[in-house]
Amino acid sequence: MTTGQAEAGHPAGRSGILGWMLFDWAAQPFFTVITTFIFGPYLVSRMAADPVTGQAAWSYTLTISGIIIALLSPVLGSIADASGRRKPWIGAFAVVQIVSVWTLWYAVPGTSLLLPLTMMVLATVAAEFSIVFNDSMMPSLVPPKDAGRVSNLAWGLGYLGGMMVLIAIVLFFAASPDTGLTALGIAPLFGLDAAAGEDARVTGPISAVWYLVFILPMFLLTPDRGKGLPIGQAVRSGLSSIGDTLGELKVRRGILRFLVARMVYQDGVNGLLALGGTFAAGMFAWQTMELGIYGIILNVVAIGGCFWASRLDSRLGSKSVVVASLACLIVATLGIVSTAPGHTLFGLLPLSREDSGGLFGTAAEKAYIVYGLLVGIAFGPVQASARSYLARSVAPEEAGRYFGLYALTGRATSFAAPLSVGIVTSFTGSAALGMGALVVFLVVGLVLLLPTPYPADRPGKSAKVAPVPFGR
Repeated sequence: MTTGQAEAGHPAGRSGILGWMLFDWAAQPFFTVITTFIFGPYLVSRMAADPVTGQAAWSYTLTISGIIIALLSPVLGSIADASGRRKPWIGAFAVVQIVSVWTLWYAVPGTSLLLPLTMMVLATVAAEFSIVFNDSMMPSLVPPKDAGRVSNLAWGLGYLGGMMVLIAIVLFFAASPDTGLTALGIAPLFGLDAAAGEDARVTGPISAVWYLVFILPMFLLTPDRGKGLPIGQAVRSGLSSIGDTLGELKVRRGILRFLVARMVYQDGVNGLLALGGTFAAGMFAWQTMELGIYGIILNVVAIGGCFWASRLDSRLGSKSVVVASLACLIVATLGIVSTAPGHTLFGLLPLSREDSGGLFGTAAEKAYIVYGLLVGIAFGPVQASARSYLARSVAPEEAGRYFGLYALTGRATSFAAPLSVGIVTSFTGSAALGMGALVVFLVVGLVLLLPTPYPADRPGKSAKVAPVPFGR
C-alpha cells in the first residue's frame, strides 16, 4: 500500500494515522478562536448594535450554515464513496475556508454585519464538508478495536491546537482596554489596535495560515482510497445512491436510531459551543482577553477529557462515553443559564455582586467558569466517541455515505437549536431564556440514545440489502 492509496480493511501505518489526526489539529482553531471564543463574541458584543441583536444575528447565521450542510452532506458523502478519493475534496473546501476566514480581518466595528456573516457561512460550510470526507477515511485507516482511542486522541489533539492559537492571541495580540497591554504586559504585536477590533479580527488570518500549514501532513502522509469512478460518473452515481442508502436504514434500524438520537442532541451541543462564549460576553461584558483566558481554561480541561475518554472508550465502549458526556452537558447548561450577576441556580444560591477586581472578579463569573469546566470535560468526548460509534458500525466501503448521513444528522435540524435560541431571545429579550432552549435538545437526544444498540450495526450486515451500484 502506498501513501497514495488505501484499500478497505487495511489499516494505515503510524505516519498515516498521525497525518489523519493532524487534520483535527489544523481545523480546530477555526471553531475555537473564531466561532466560540474570540471572533463570534466580538461580533455580538462589539460590532452589533447591542448583545441581543448580535446574538440573534449570530444564531441566524448558524441556521443558514446548518441548512446548507444538512442538504448537501449526504450527497457529497455518497459521491466520495463512488469516486473513492477524499483528499481532492478536502483540498477544494480548504481553499474556500482559508479565503473566507482571512476576509474576517475586514470586519471593522461600525460597518455592516453582512460581510463577516456571509464569510462565516462560507467558512462553516467548507469546514464541515471537509470533516465529512476526513471522518469517512477513518474506517479504512484504523482497526475497529482502536477507533474510539484514535478518534478521542485526534479530538484532544485538535483542542490542543486550538488552545495554542488561543494562548498566542491572549499573550501577544489581545490587549486589555484599561492598560492597552496583553497578558504578558507588552503592547500587541504588529501594533494592533483593540479599539478597532484588530485584536479579534486578526483571528481570521491566523486561523487561515494555521489551517494551510498543518493540513499538509494529511495530504502527504495519509493514504487515500484508490480511484473509483471518474468525477462525472461519481456525481451521478452518488446522487442516485442517496435513495438506496435511505432504504437500507429500514433494515439497519440500529444505525437509524443512532442517527436520529444524534440529530437531536448534536443540535444542543452545536448551539452550546457556538453561543456559550457570546452569552458570557453579553452577560459579563467580557472582552477579548477574558474570553481568551476562559477558552484556554476550557480547552485544558477538554484535552484531559478527550485523553481520559480515549481509555474509557476502549474499555466500556463509545456509547457509554456519549451517554455520560450528555449527562454532564445537561448539568452544565442548566448551571450556565441559571447564573446571572448576584445569583446562580436560578436564585437558589445568592452571590455577592462585589467585584474584587482583575479577571473574573465577581462571584457569578467564577460560578460560570465552574459550569464551563463541565462543558470542557464533556464536549470533546461526546463528539469523538460518536464518531467512533459509527465507524465501528459501518464497513470502509460504505463509510462516505454513512458519514454523509452522520453529518446530515448533525446538521439536518441544526437550524432548530440556534433558531430556537434566536427566537426566544428576541421574543423575551432574555439571552438566558434563549440559551435555556438548548437543554431540551440535550435531554431528548439522551432519551432517544439510551435504547440504541452498540455497535449500531455490524459492518457487513448490509450485505442482506441490495447493494448500492457504485460501479466497482
